[in-house]
Amino acid sequence: MAIKEEEKEEVREPLFAVEDGSPAHEYSKDNPWMVYLSTFVAVCGSYEFGTCAGYSSPTQSAIREDLNLSLADYSLFGSILTFGAMIGAITSGTIADLVGRKGAMRVYTAFCVTGWLSIYFAKDALALDIGRLATGYGMGAFSYVVPVFIAEIAPKNHRGLLTASNQFMICAGVSVSFIIGNVLTWRALALVALIPCAVLLFGLSFIPESPRWLAKAGRHKEFEASLQKLRGKDADISHEAAEIQDYITTLEQLPKAKLLDLFQKRYLRSIIIGLGLMVCQQFGGINGICFYTSSIFESAGFSPTLGTIIYAIIQVVITGLGAAVVDKVGRKPLLLVSATGLVLGCILPAISFYLKAHELALQASPILAVTGIMLYIGSFSAGMGAVPWIVMSEIFPINIKGQAGSLATLMNWFGAWLCSYSFNFLMAWSSYGTFIIYAAVYVLAILFIITVVPETKGKTLEQIQAAINV
Repeated sequence: MAIKEEEKEEVREPLFAVEDGSPAHEYSKDNPWMVYLSTFVAVCGSYEFGTCAGYSSPTQSAIREDLNLSLADYSLFGSILTFGAMIGAITSGTIADLVGRKGAMRVYTAFCVTGWLSIYFAKDALALDIGRLATGYGMGAFSYVVPVFIAEIAPKNHRGLLTASNQFMICAGVSVSFIIGNVLTWRALALVALIPCAVLLFGLSFIPESPRWLAKAGRHKEFEASLQKLRGKDADISHEAAEIQDYITTLEQLPKAKLLDLFQKRYLRSIIIGLGLMVCQQFGGINGICFYTSSIFESAGFSPTLGTIIYAIIQVVITGLGAAVVDKVGRKPLLLVSATGLVLGCILPAISFYLKAHELALQASPILAVTGIMLYIGSFSAGMGAVPWIVMSEIFPINIKGQAGSLATLMNWFGAWLCSYSFNFLMAWSSYGTFIIYAAVYVLAILFIITVVPETKGKTLEQIQAAINV
């Protein structure tokens, strides 16, 4: 009987059952509900990001009327969000490395709460701008720490999906703000934006810290406890824990990275990929279009209310579909399909505004503009919105992740600020010329993705980083 029991046990748990050599029971006994819960809590920060980005479009007319703001005043209010995000980007990596991913999220939530309260009680432009700057700081910092935290806790076969939920929740926050902003007052909308902050602060008390950060910090018992909690109490974490520890040990033998060290030969490819993808994402005008969606539809002769509602629905649905397939299709194909759609999504509004400027085919002009904007946001949501953040969270070694991630996030928010601030001025210069410029950016993005960006699906973080940073 004893021999039979041993044979039965041998059959039930073979040592290796997958191609990469990982123990079979690492997969068969995983119980990732804690990973899902941790991801949900973290992406409340992403939803908060979305509420910040989506706030300015539906409230523009009401705030300008109530506080007697000029167009220049409101343009400053809209764009100062991204200036605050740049400050958040500069400090996000350092804070996340110093106090941990959870501690960093608590800090950034405090900035968002302070900012929304300042906006709610604002009586003049100064209080509005201070509040917007504070929410921008939290928003920029969340844009780094949330995908990094998710990538560090997720199993490799679900990492793309879970990290893409970051962008899904950003889109959900933007879309909900667009829709309910047509019903609520601008002050009430600021109060609603406090809800995800409350959920995040409450939820952080129940989820574990990033095991990779704990390993890097030398907190080995907490590292193992965190990894066990994330994988399930019955999961065998020995293989994954050993791989992480070996990689951390190797990295610790390297000197502590400084900013200029990021441009050493062994890190240069990952830096080029990270910064390049952020340029591709932002310099095509997404934040200008997002912040001023209502005015674009109005300029094209289409109902701003109906347009923003359709925009919001498309954004959420397409982002969800993209997140569902990113681990099957891969990062690179989604980026290429997305960038191709964005080129066409820019060309159609350019044609529309050209026809309108020259009083040609006036009935077709609004249809072209609306179709183009919907194609633009659908294409962006399919890949260019989420995938750069997924790849950024995967490619940087943990010893430079703080500084490299901050640099990539800073580049992202610099592009966001530049586009949001310049958008109204570009549209005043040439509405169709603006969209031609954005189309050219995405043509260059296609070339960059084809020649430089690697495929990272189905690999552990350690495998990805070892292949890129040689």
